[in-house]
Amino acid sequence: MKIVGISAFYHDSAASLVQDGNIIAAAQEERFTRKKHDFNFPNHAIRYCLDEGGLKARDLDLLSSMTNHSLNLSGFLRPI
Repeated sequence: MKIVGISAFYHDSAASLVQDGNIIAAAQEERFTRKKHDFNFPNHAIRYCLDEGGLKARDLDLLSSMTNHSLNLSGFLRPI
């Protein structure tokens, strides 16, 4: 199974590639953009991981995204 995991939009965006339970590649977006603590979508990091694994996006079995529910829900929650 080939899985790409991503973390984005709040601190140190990154991507990783895991294949059959083994870590093939992992990188933070700031490595490519030279922008410290880059929180944008990790396009470059994803491309790096796929290249390291010799894969195209269509070869993936799963794309997983890490999320911080407290940040995502903060716009919906109101103090009582």
